[in-house]
Amino acid sequence: MDKTPRRQRILIVDDEKGLVRMMRMNLEHDGFEVVEANNGAQAMDRLRAVIPDLILLDVMMPDLDGFTVLKMIREVGSTPVIMLTAKGEEADKVRGLELGADDYVTKPFSPRELTSRIRAVLRRGNYADDDEDGIIDVDGRLKIDFGRHEVFINDEEVKLRPTEYRLLYHLVKNAGWVLTHDQILSKVWGYEYENEPHYVRLYINYLRKKLEEDATNPKYILTERGVGYRFVDYKRENLRK
Repeated sequence: MDKTPRRQRILIVDDEKGLVRMMRMNLEHDGFEVVEANNGAQAMDRLRAVIPDLILLDVMMPDLDGFTVLKMIREVGSTPVIMLTAKGEEADKVRGLELGADDYVTKPFSPRELTSRIRAVLRRGNYADDDEDGIIDVDGRLKIDFGRHEVFINDEEVKLRPTEYRLLYHLVKNAGWVLTHDQILSKVWGYEYENEPHYVRLYINYLRKKLEEDATNPKYILTERGVGYRFVDYKRENLRK
């Protein structure tokens, strides 16, 4: 029996043939298997046919732009997506993340930077927490089952994206304690993201919108100004009841 591990498969979606050639050469050198698509329609065909481990998706394409393709990808699955953009504008980056992208890389980028980001995103996908028995009853309204990766509001399941779930996991595991921006970046995204503090703010807002009754006046995920964030100490609060 061949015990050689399967190479992780990267789908590159970009109409710049020279750039695609460069990415393929470097990614194959780093041990990845590479599949190409030159437009959005091809991307969806390749996605169904080869089932990639990660997708590199260009924003600016002639038929369907990357944001449209990302919406289509998220309708059928949760394959990690890194957006490739020639724009450094914050609005484009935020839009991609809001639509479900896992990360973005701004052109031009170095092969080392791209590989580092790919490995970081794939590492997050392999994230496994420790075993957790039973449901955490935060306050009767919010319940979390880390063992089954499920979150409930008033007994209705709330769908969290993988990064949102990891963020919630680390906040709840440290309930009552303040996690700094750097600590959250390191735990949730990895050391490669030490200069990306906006990720934390963005995903804290995502979680609050999904979990809080009033995201502007949160009672679960609290801000410690100038330091970081703290999940309410639900164990102490429940003891008081």
